[in-house]
Amino acid sequence: MTIQDNFRPAPPAEIAEPDEFAALRKRVRATLAEHVTPERLNKFDEAEEYDVELFHEIAAAGLVKLDGELHGPGPGHQAQAVVLEELGAGPTSVAVSMVVQYMGVQLLHSYGNHQQQEEFLAPLHSGAAKMSFALSEPDGGTDVARAMKTNAVHLENGSYSISGQKKWIGGAMDADYLILLARTSETTRSAIDGITMFLVPRSTPGIRTEIIDTVGIRGLAQCDIYLDDVRVPAENVLGEVDKGFRQVLDTLNGERLNGAAVALGIARGAMETAIGWARQRHAFGRPVGSFQGLQHSIVDASVKIESARLLLRQAAQASDAGPGTSETWSALAKLAASDAATTTTDVGMRVMAGWGFFRGLPMQRYFRDARLYTFAPLTDEMTRNYIGEKHLGLPRSF
Repeated sequence: MTIQDNFRPAPPAEIAEPDEFAALRKRVRATLAEHVTPERLNKFDEAEEYDVELFHEIAAAGLVKLDGELHGPGPGHQAQAVVLEELGAGPTSVAVSMVVQYMGVQLLHSYGNHQQQEEFLAPLHSGAAKMSFALSEPDGGTDVARAMKTNAVHLENGSYSISGQKKWIGGAMDADYLILLARTSETTRSAIDGITMFLVPRSTPGIRTEIIDTVGIRGLAQCDIYLDDVRVPAENVLGEVDKGFRQVLDTLNGERLNGAAVALGIARGAMETAIGWARQRHAFGRPVGSFQGLQHSIVDASVKIESARLLLRQAAQASDAGPGTSETWSALAKLAASDAATTTTDVGMRVMAGWGFFRGLPMQRYFRDARLYTFAPLTDEMTRNYIGEKHLGLPRSF
């Protein structure tokens, strides 16, 4: 057998947490153990294809709906974080897709009317449908509200005609529908006003998508979306006309939390791989993990992982408790988890040396995928700006 055939990562550690979430974590791990193998993960990464069957299995296990009710409250943030950490440690591209699905779930729970929840949320809960969130544009990421050129014209028959372009939209090629933001009124006092959120079936005429070739998260296509006179009925407005961007801002805390959870999972997956390699790989007649230099770097990365976990738990608990300090905790958790992921994957590549470059083993995938969360859903630099102002009380720096 080859080295890669013999290699086994360290088993996932037991995590001290309330019984409710320990049971959920056990359910996620059982689902992944039944359906996911290293060969399957490598296959979809190399083919640059989305593992839709795994998404269906995750939904069938109740991991999209969680404890949410169709016409009631959505799932809690602590539960979402458990699911996303476990997915991040394995099928990372599916984890990133699930961040988007949870965002759609939250928006539809918060702003969808009864009919919209029946038509769009119910199939999302069951896994019969998946969605993409279309916000970013070629000229705008962090400042997309100011830069937004996609516009929706209100027609005499009450429907809207949407034209423009969206960029970096995950999974748009095969999504069943888009939650899309477009400008419906001219900017007056604030750039975030005058933007409306729409539910747009992907099959609507006038939508064209192209895949963007990316270095990481290769199992989830990032796409350009071109919109040419896309007709959307008035009943597909999600929430209030001209208030869509403000509504999205209310969900960004959850997106930061969920991004932190995936980044933490990537860090943990890389750590388990590094520890397994450090125990099994020998040089100079002993395991490479016995060399003090490597051991210290692994320990330092482990400290970052556990620190990020505690911040994430605090942030998720605060978010489930209601508005207050949860936004600051989420920003701290996202920054810590991003640092843990990039540090641990870098350490893992050094521990594995040349074998870290080998595409038949997962460390190189973790290394590539971790970079997403240095800039998504918000750059680490803008996150630091937010923490400086809101947590430390420093003057605004941008």
